[in-house]
Formats: sequence, C-alpha cells, structure tokens
Amino acid sequence: MEGPIVGVIGIVVMFAVLFLLRIPAAFTMAIVGFVGVVYVTSFKAALVMIGADMWNIFSSYGLTVIPMFILVGEFAHWGGYNNSLYNATYRWFGHYRGGLAITTIMACAIFSAISGSNSATAATMSTVAIPEMKKYNYRPELNAGAVAAGATLGVLIPPSIVLVIYGLYTGQSIGKLFFGNVIPSIILTVLIAATVFYICWRHPDWGPKGPRSTWRERFGALPDLIEISLLFGIIMFALFTGCVTATEAAAASCALGLVMCVIRRKLSWKGFIASVTDTLRISAMVFIIVAGAVIFGRFLAVTRLPFEAAAWISTLTLPGWALFWIIMLCYIIGGCVMDALAFLLVSLPIFYPIVMEMGYDPIWFGQVITIVTTMGAIMPPVGLCCYVVAGMAKDIPLATVFRGSFYYIPSYIIAILLLMLFPYGTVMVLSNLVR
Repeated sequence: MEGPIVGVIGIVVMFAVLFLLRIPAAFTMAIVGFVGVVYVTSFKAALVMIGADMWNIFSSYGLTVIPMFILVGEFAHWGGYNNSLYNATYRWFGHYRGGLAITTIMACAIFSAISGSNSATAATMSTVAIPEMKKYNYRPELNAGAVAAGATLGVLIPPSIVLVIYGLYTGQSIGKLFFGNVIPSIILTVLIAATVFYICWRHPDWGPKGPRSTWRERFGALPDLIEISLLFGIIMFALFTGCVTATEAAAASCALGLVMCVIRRKLSWKGFIASVTDTLRISAMVFIIVAGAVIFGRFLAVTRLPFEAAAWISTLTLPGWALFWIIMLCYIIGGCVMDALAFLLVSLPIFYPIVMEMGYDPIWFGQVITIVTTMGAIMPPVGLCCYVVAGMAKDIPLATVFRGSFYYIPSYIIAILLLMLFPYGTVMVLSNLVR
C-alpha cells in the first residue's frame, strides 16, 4: 500500500476513534500516529524518530512562554481583576440595550489580553457575567452566547497560545505575530459587539437596559483597568522594541502580575495555590495536545501525504483564491469536530507548505487560521467555549448556549473577508514595524 494512501487511512481512523470511542484528541493522535509510523517503518524506527521529535520540541526554551502567560491570567482571575474589569466596562456600556452583553464582550477582550486561553476566559467571565445578566432578565441565548463568543477572544488576542504554538512550529517571530494580531482582534471584537446591537434591535426584550451610571462613576472605575493595561503594555512594548524575547516578556509580566496582586492584597495564599494548580493543569493539557500532534505529524511525514497533497494541489487549474477557500473550509470543518489547537497542529504539516507555495505571507496566514479555528470553539459538536459556559451555568442547557453562539458566526466570516481584502492594512502594517 502506498504511503499517501496510508496517510489518508490514518486520518480517517483518527476521526473514527475520536468520535466512536470518545478518546481525547491528544491521545487519539498519539495512538493512531504511533501505530501508523510502526506500520510504515518499524517499531524500532518509530521509537527513534518519535523520541527525537519529542526531544526537539520539548527541549525548546520557547515553550516556557505558554505556562507563564497562563499563570499571569490565573493571577488576574484569582486576584479578582475579573470583577474590576466587568465593573469598569459595565459603567460605560451597561445602560444601553444589551449593554450587559456588550460589557461582557469588552471585559472578555481585556481579560484575554493577559490570559491567552479561551477556556480560562470562558470560565472566568461565566462566573461574573451570567449571574448579572440573569438579574436583569436577559434572554438565555443572549446571555450565554455573549459569554461564549467573547471567550473565543482569549485565543485570538495577544498573548495567544495558538499564535505562540504557530510561531514555534513555523519559525515565525512571535512578536510579529502578536503585533500583526492587534487590528484583527479589534475588528473581531467590534463585530461581536455589533452583533449584540443587531440582536437587541431584532429582539428588544432580550437585553433590557441597565441603570445609567454617572460620569463620575464611569471615570472612577477606570483606575481598575490601569494595572491590566500596564501588564499588556509591558508585553507588547518589550516585543515591539525587540529588547527581550517572547519568553522574557512573559516572565516579566508574570512576575509583575504577582507583585501587583501582593501589593494590592488581592491574592490570598489559597488563591496563589489555585493559580499554580490551574496553570499546571491547563499547561499539561496543551503540552499533551502538542505531543499527540507531533506524533501524528511524524506519521503524516513518513507517509509523504503533505508533500503529495501539495504537489497535487499545485497541478489544479483553480485560481489561488479558490484553493485558499478550500483550505479555509477544511479548517472550519476541522475546528467544528476537533479541538482548535489539536487540529491546527495536525493540519499545519499539510496546508502550511501549500499556502507558502501559493505566495501568502506566513504572518498573515497565522492570523487568518487563528480566527477560523477560533470560530470552531463556538460550533458543534466540539465547541469548547460552549461546553465551558454550559458547565459553569448549570441552568442553561448546552443547546441554548450553541443557539446563542450561532448569531456570532457571521462576525468571524466578515473578519476573515476583511483580512483577505486588506492584508496590509489589517496585519502587515503593524507586524512590519517589529524589529
């Protein structure tokens, strides 16, 4: 049996195991990938190749940026900054129709600027926002949907774990990826917030107005945002100037976040232990996914499927934009049925060489696929953010959360179209400034 055919069979088997046996994606990729490498080569060769790949990946100093970015987000969560963020944004937007939902989205965006994880953002904002929206009789679809959609910004807005993994895998500058992501993040945040306005225009009773805050209360709440802005500013300024690496910037922000929590007496000893524990749990989950994807990626490489696929696509007579949208469709479908990070790592060996051969910029491509795979976090059957929100809000069914999140799908599509129509104005204009 020819290698590429074995690769295709392996992909089919992986999805079959994933759905029929309900084995987590990381372990599914590892098992199917290892068995596939053994089949194509031998047991001894498989151990040697996969062992070398594991060492090359996990001995990388750059991977330490992931737990540190997660840890600073956990410090902010257990230090109570989520409540400060929500209160500050509520003072400015709460009196509009659907204002609490807009407040939630803005608070998610700000919290995402120090978190880097959509699941952490979903869990954090669910505990704060959902009870408040219930108090003001918000429709459950608008309530849960706004939290789920806003939480997806945790993967998009720097420091994004997905962008870090993409940068390490492709060898691209993490600083360029982060700065190239600033405008796309703003675009998607505005589009998601605009969706709330549209929903409340169509259904005025879904998001009743809250009480109007005085100007004194609004400006009085802004100092609560200073510390978060300082943390985000340090990360971005350090990366922009090139005076430190991404890992050093993450370490500095993490240390500063802890110092601020201690000085302001916002973080108890119990909260510190919980922050470290949650960081270890989330980091372990990310690294296991990376390990499984590395094994499966080696399997695809030995079958030569990525190279044969690239050669086959290059012979097609379709225009470049059509080929690109076929690839995007694969990412949309893959993001719906598989964890976004896991599918990203599985698909990059296949699609990244093809996209580079087509002449697209790697920094720009990273932003596009981040938005596409992020969209999968609110789409069934996986929809990680929807599951987290449903788990935190026990009285809101999962189906309701998914129905509410469907309203925001056009926001992602419009954002992708804008990135495709204006690549320089949306991505390259800032990424090219990074040293």
